[in-house]
Amino acid sequence: MSEASKVPSIKVSVIGAAGRMGSTVCRAVEAAPDTELVGRFDAGDELGDLGGADVVVEFSVPGSAAANVAHCIAAGRHVVVGTTGWTQDALAEVSSQLASKPGVGVLVAPNFAIGAILMMSFAQQAARFYESVEIIELHHPDKVDAPSGTAARTASLIAGARREAGLGDIPDATTSDPDGARGARVDGIPVHALRLRGLVAHQEVLLGAVGELLTIRHDSFDRVSFMPGVMAGVRGVSAHPGLTVGLESYLGLA
Repeated sequence: MSEASKVPSIKVSVIGAAGRMGSTVCRAVEAAPDTELVGRFDAGDELGDLGGADVVVEFSVPGSAAANVAHCIAAGRHVVVGTTGWTQDALAEVSSQLASKPGVGVLVAPNFAIGAILMMSFAQQAARFYESVEIIELHHPDKVDAPSGTAARTASLIAGARREAGLGDIPDATTSDPDGARGARVDGIPVHALRLRGLVAHQEVLLGAVGELLTIRHDSFDRVSFMPGVMAGVRGVSAHPGLTVGLESYLGLA
């Protein structure tokens, strides 16, 4: 192949490169024909010019992610963010930072598995037809935040669909639950978080009506399942300036 016919490489740096997800991202970037890994950063490292990257993939921890993203925006780098735990206030701050960098794109994705994104889309479509809905998310016990970003995003999408359909509160006659057995409420949707050794990332959405139950489930058994979505984010973020929440917008599912 001549130099002129080579596919231009996207220069990528990874923050959180020593972690479980970050190290998997590094291998995916190195294996792809159109990307080049130019920087690995982890806790305590100076981010500096981010290795001259075009795109930075951020997979650190919730306590560090906001500052890392702010540094990337200030440096004019596109960012693909997989760290979860983002609040609406934190996302609003990212939008504010992007106001002075109109060409920079930031993607914050609660989940990069294509199946998980489809699961969320299917749940959003189904939500308006069912009186009852609850979410169960299951992850490994080393995960530091609960509920998962995927569960919170799913709950938000379901709640929006229910509001548009004119549905009221989910029926629940519970009046006594001193130990929180009924789980958390995220945007009015019950969410239950399980943490068990041997799991990676799993979620069920259960939708109920009189005489029937619809269960939508997605399972990630290995972190490589997230890599097609991460790479789609890396390749697409420069074409989506500003803040985007959820990879579904890149896949035509929004």
